Amino acid sequence: MTAKADKLIEFQSDISTIDLPKKFTFPFYYQPHGLAEIAAKELQTYIIQYDFGHDFGVEKKTDESIGKMFGILVVQDRVGKLGYLAAFSGKVGDRNDHEYFVPPVFDMLTKDSYFLKEERIITKLNSELHELLELPKYKDLLIEKNNTLEDQKIQEDTVRRKLIEGKQLRKARRKSKKEELSDDEFLEFNKELAQESIESKLELKQLMRHQRYIRDEIDEKLLPFENKIKAIKKERIERSVSLQDRLFDSYQFLNILGETKSLIPIFQHTALKKPPSGAGECAAPKLLQYAFQHNLKPIAMAEFWWGTPPNTAIRTHGNFYPACQGKCEPILGHMLKGIQLDENPLLINHGQNKTIQIVYEDEFILVINKPHDLLSVPGKEIEDSVYTRIKKKYTSITGPLIVHRLDMATSGLMVIARNEIAYKLLQRQFLNRTISKTYTALLEGEIKKQKGRIELPLRLDIMDRPRQCVCFEHGKKARTDWRVDYIKEGRTRITFKPITGRTHQLRVHAAHEKGLDAPIVGDDLYGKLDSRLHLHATSITFTHPKSKELVTFDTHVPF
Repeated sequence: MTAKADKLIEFQSDISTIDLPKKFTFPFYYQPHGLAEIAAKELQTYIIQYDFGHDFGVEKKTDESIGKMFGILVVQDRVGKLGYLAAFSGKVGDRNDHEYFVPPVFDMLTKDSYFLKEERIITKLNSELHELLELPKYKDLLIEKNNTLEDQKIQEDTVRRKLIEGKQLRKARRKSKKEELSDDEFLEFNKELAQESIESKLELKQLMRHQRYIRDEIDEKLLPFENKIKAIKKERIERSVSLQDRLFDSYQFLNILGETKSLIPIFQHTALKKPPSGAGECAAPKLLQYAFQHNLKPIAMAEFWWGTPPNTAIRTHGNFYPACQGKCEPILGHMLKGIQLDENPLLINHGQNKTIQIVYEDEFILVINKPHDLLSVPGKEIEDSVYTRIKKKYTSITGPLIVHRLDMATSGLMVIARNEIAYKLLQRQFLNRTISKTYTALLEGEIKKQKGRIELPLRLDIMDRPRQCVCFEHGKKARTDWRVDYIKEGRTRITFKPITGRTHQLRVHAAHEKGLDAPIVGDDLYGKLDSRLHLHATSITFTHPKSKELVTFDTHVPF
């Protein structure tokens, strides 16, 4: 018997005029359905009123502020009545069981659960290990061993230096005596030198033997401590691995067909091979799991960020976001089996009816104005691109052709090499950063300063490709100069001059709170969807590969 769906929430708003979607939301790229938007708005009203015991940092950010991803799932019960479910990712206020929200797929925080019991044992092992490592006698022995090794190194270096000097001296003596002594005398003299050499090497061997004896004495004193440390570490690793595997097996995900899979088989054929930390704790799997458990039909889904953004990824308070690729894509691939989904917009060629404008051409180069939504080079699913079109139109072109790229959503100037020589000369300029480019963008919000420079290092967000994130530890240097052109109706038109050319550099530097904190209008990755991404490559200056003259090309801004 299906348990009562006590987490099903009734709509407070009038939804009678809104048609149901024909297919379920494609979770990795979507525009929220009207029902999902209403449900999200109602949930946000509840979040404002409810005391989670959690600092989201909505009104004022502090060191304790942590934003969270919330999700809603519009569902239909067995008699066709609509409602919605609510969930959050991970924990809120150190709890995962708030009354308004669906429970986790597996509750590891249940009182006296094996997870908490094992966690307590592992915590105890950590304490024991810490106590051992901090024992004065153990630390004194480590210091003694370290000092001994340093002293022995000095002693060994001294003896080895003496060996080298002795060898050089014997060589000089041998050379000087060769002319003075008879053959027999010289032979006898060589025997004496050989004996000196043997005695010198023996001195080194005796020293090293004595040093080893001293080290062994210290190691013998350290051995009881090291054995205990090794045993604790081994037990800790074994328990951690066992606990992790048991946890992975405890996360059992349903789908509409009644099939169940745990995390390990779900992830075994992915690039990661193993489930990443936090897999299954996102809002989307929780919502679908509850729906399937209670015989509720999924109608539409949406997730939104609430609160202060994380330090690395870009999240804007109240904005909708797709499910993450790294953790959720494999899980939802199983959970959504048997459900008809909206078409993946990324598989649709939105640039197929758009025209490439030729700005300039000669025997060495082409300068084109790329329309937005057209790929620079062929993708995995879409062949149509600047490369394929130019290759087809200019059959005489040789060489790699594409010197640099623009994001599919970005429009503007691109330089095309018509032969190998031009390609190499242009590529060298890009590598040496002697090519100057400017971009025009329209930003959400009003930028108070008139100009500035943004320096935020970037790297790929491996859990949410193709998004990039700010990372001061592992990111590559990324630098952008900017100036405000004008502000109108709450939006800022701005000119960007990138000094470096990282993936999504301008989009991240615009959207990140430590950048301009104002996403580009229409940025589907770091902001909100619009008619298009309002980013255009406006001008480019470079040295012509043939004439060696500095040339500049400009184009109008289409927004």
